[in-house]
Amino acid sequence: MEDIIKKIIVENIPDAICSFEGDSCNLRLIVISSVFTEMPLIDQHKKIMKLLEGKFQSGDLHALSLETRTS
Repeated sequence: MEDIIKKIIVENIPDAICSFEGDSCNLRLIVISSVFTEMPLIDQHKKIMKLLEGKFQSGDLHALSLETRTS
């Protein structure tokens, strides 16, 4: 699932650097990108969660802890 998540994000945010911690039951995703510069934290998270919306709806992804940072 990590490879799929990374692919979705990088296709939409080309400079994104994605790293993962934990396992499928307690997955933490860290996304670093310049696109987040001057974007409020809530909007950064909304942007990523919107990209992964289909995976949540299908049940492929059911829990995710998210951290976003600027590069």
